[in-house]
Amino acid sequence: MPDVTMPRLSDTMTEGVISSWLVHEGDTVRRGDILAEIETDKATMELEAYDSGVLTRIIAPEGSTVPIGQPIAVIGEPSQAGQAAESAQVEQPPKPAAAVHIPTQAQPVDESHLRATPLVRRLAREHDIDLSTVTGTGPDGRIVRADIDALINEKPSAASGVLVPTRSAPTPGLDGDERVPLTSIRRITAQRLTESAAAPHFYLTAVADVGALETLRAELNADRPAGASKISVTDLLIRACAVTLVGHPEVNSSWGGDHLIRHRRVNIGCAVAADAGLLVPVIADANHKSLTEIATAAHELIGRARNGRLSPAELSGGTFTISNLGMYDIESFTAVINPPEAAILAVGTVTEEAVVRDGQFAAASRMRLTLTVDHRVLDGAAGAAFLQDLVRLLEHPLRMLI
Repeated sequence: MPDVTMPRLSDTMTEGVISSWLVHEGDTVRRGDILAEIETDKATMELEAYDSGVLTRIIAPEGSTVPIGQPIAVIGEPSQAGQAAESAQVEQPPKPAAAVHIPTQAQPVDESHLRATPLVRRLAREHDIDLSTVTGTGPDGRIVRADIDALINEKPSAASGVLVPTRSAPTPGLDGDERVPLTSIRRITAQRLTESAAAPHFYLTAVADVGALETLRAELNADRPAGASKISVTDLLIRACAVTLVGHPEVNSSWGGDHLIRHRRVNIGCAVAADAGLLVPVIADANHKSLTEIATAAHELIGRARNGRLSPAELSGGTFTISNLGMYDIESFTAVINPPEAAILAVGTVTEEAVVRDGQFAAASRMRLTLTVDHRVLDGAAGAAFLQDLVRLLEHPLRMLI
């Protein structure tokens, strides 16, 4: 009987958490069927069956953490499952007649059809929450812990009528504090950012007049067919950075410990804030993609990143990262390098400012760009030259469409 083992679903994964089983013991499965959802250090991913047969045993229950390569279930031949079922029938005493009656109102509601983990079901039972009334915000409408926690925190105390947070015990001595368990993504992100902090960072800031860029974006979107993804500022930045990186291969590099890696491909990562933590889906070969192709790919990747539905390949192989907080009205900030990449671009919001042109005051749409650089990989002059060319391209955006 072949074991189903915890696979390596990302390049940095060492263990995975069984988020949910989508099949049960005794179910017939075929090669390619989705058996379970696995939470990795980067996203929640689907586990496919590599063998056909019957799921005879689930070794790792939902919520358990399993190292890579360890067995989590067993797929056997149909005959083996049948023998196990017959044995179970012999051993089990006959069920009382009441077991076949239709449930009355006083009996517990059957929630087996609802998409929720055992932890969510347990919390719902403990706090008298009917899961059939809960709208799930997880993938495919799955009810996740955040949905239940929100209802628990809104639930008044029976004794006082006051809102009582019940997710976890407060830290001793600090009233109102709570311990929030780390997700796998948050834990690995912390480890990688700690690793990044060991690199000698330096920062370069430039300001681009993006009036022409905004005009171009408006014109492109006005001509977009119905249903097509709109061109965003981030899409234009991805295209501009990809074009500029071709002329600055030293920026499109990585630290290799005892050597530098100059990447031939230009793969742009885009930092996305998801419920589970920060994710960086990658637009592969962005320098070879048109603006329309970039917009379509970015729209799809960002949407699936927020739903935790990215594949390992879509989260790997980045050579340069963009972090755009302009939509939050942040004027400027510095971003932490995504190792082992050599640089990351932090993008602020567009502000209307007074500038002097030909001796006269004029209004201008300006954007602040801050490049964070690993000083081990390149020097200040090289980073400044890249940023200077990027600003020129953003100020003359038609050049990026050629």
